[in-house]
Amino acid sequence: MSYKGKFRPSNPKKYKGDPTKVIYRSLWELKFMRWCDGNVNILKWSSEEVVIPYKSPIDNRYHRYFPDFYVKMKSSTGKIEERLIEVKPQKQVKGPTIQKRRTKKYVAEVYEFAKNQAKWQAAESFCKDRKWNFQIITEKELGI
Repeated sequence: MSYKGKFRPSNPKKYKGDPTKVIYRSLWELKFMRWCDGNVNILKWSSEEVVIPYKSPIDNRYHRYFPDFYVKMKSSTGKIEERLIEVKPQKQVKGPTIQKRRTKKYVAEVYEFAKNQAKWQAAESFCKDRKWNFQIITEKELGI
């Protein structure tokens, strides 16, 4: 199985956007897409359809962030909730371990973490304005 590809929803009416252009960039995203597509409590969902501007701490310029998923769902209490969801490995969420030697790999991890933090802060603010929730899902929540 490929790590990237096209996903064809079984329930295209639930997909908010063009259901023929759904792309997954990891097997974790594919697993989440299958869950959204098959879960009766998911009313609408989309992948990388929401755009959030954020200021990068790396170059101090504005960029566009496309969170992995938008989900409109019925919670266990029956309340309708809307969420933006980012799927990331746990090690990228907690950040790089401080190193004595500043290798290229370590510097790249620090930059990536700083950029992700800026994206996630922008997403939190974006969601707060809309009374949505922002959630980062790791392999732990996916049961991997």
